[in-house]
Amino acid sequence: MPRIIRVDIKRFDYPLVGEFKFFKTGARPTILVRLTDENGVEGWGQSVPVETWTYETIESVESTLRHYLAPAILGADPSDIADIHARMERAIRPSFSVGQPLCKAGIDLACYDLWGKQKGKSVSELLGGVKKSAITLSWTVQAPTIAGAEELLRQGHALGYRNFNIKVGYPQTPAYDLELVRTVIAFAPNGFHWCDANTSYDLETALVMAPKFADLGLKGLESPLPPNRIRDYQKLKRLDALPILMDEGIVSPVEVEEFIALDMFDGIAMKVARCGGLWHASRIARLLQENDLLLFASGLTDAELSMAATAHFFGWAGLEFPAAVNGPQYLAGRGTMDEAFRPRGDVMQVPTAPGLGVVLSGETQAAMTTVADAREALPA
Repeated sequence: MPRIIRVDIKRFDYPLVGEFKFFKTGARPTILVRLTDENGVEGWGQSVPVETWTYETIESVESTLRHYLAPAILGADPSDIADIHARMERAIRPSFSVGQPLCKAGIDLACYDLWGKQKGKSVSELLGGVKKSAITLSWTVQAPTIAGAEELLRQGHALGYRNFNIKVGYPQTPAYDLELVRTVIAFAPNGFHWCDANTSYDLETALVMAPKFADLGLKGLESPLPPNRIRDYQKLKRLDALPILMDEGIVSPVEVEEFIALDMFDGIAMKVARCGGLWHASRIARLLQENDLLLFASGLTDAELSMAATAHFFGWAGLEFPAAVNGPQYLAGRGTMDEAFRPRGDVMQVPTAPGLGVVLSGETQAAMTTVADAREALPA
């Protein structure tokens, strides 16, 4: 296959709509990645750091791509995804798990996009074939007041959303969390709803709240505890009140295998960006299927390229539940400049064109900056 000869990057910020507690400014920062092969074919990816959710910042992603990852992948075959990740892991070593996975996801996605364009196949076809051509989305309810939550529910309903995921935990009190869940259930009693504590409960609180959430009708409790509280996750799962999902702490298939063996969870709320991209995410999905565990869908307020990768991944995986992919909720233009890919109501179609299947504006493409070029090393 034609090899990678140039890497370009560029920061691109997407204006936010409404307020989401993980973003402290009025924009969602991303880093766009463009890979070019020997034949001039381009592949696009996107890194979506959130410093309040993980340790990666927009600045660390940009400097790591520029100085370490871009030079490491020059000359690589984009279809050899295992080699691409090995090169990145040598450049930025792992600690407990993959080092800087959100940064590395930008390269991973761009390789799949380039590979797909070289082969004339969509990313979901490269993964093994799409099982679902469209993904049903879930609306995120995160509000410090019940009145604010009710307004969010009305907004989602007006756009056609029928299912809701609910942010619980700090700085909210347990009593408020229960009232918030009651409000959502009363508003949409026939929907599919679950809650996410973003690791903010301790074991005692989680043991009390899980049965109460189950009694109210929630379908799962996501990330109730910090991921390193292994024995606490085991105790909470043994309570068997409702499905316990992990999110934070799930990065590569290695720890997923270990956590499954330790009987810590009933399923995972998967994020493609958190796993360093599609390669790790697809291997994790297979582990869940092999062990009869639940696959839920989540995201990092992903913009268009990362959001398209999410659609391909869950379309290939045959997602059964509404997806908490809230880029279309919190980003202007429903998260994409490509009108053909823009979600309609609560439905996001899986793109069918080669690669990720998303087209960026000509202005955006022209603004990219070259950070690694194999031709510079060639004699004149």
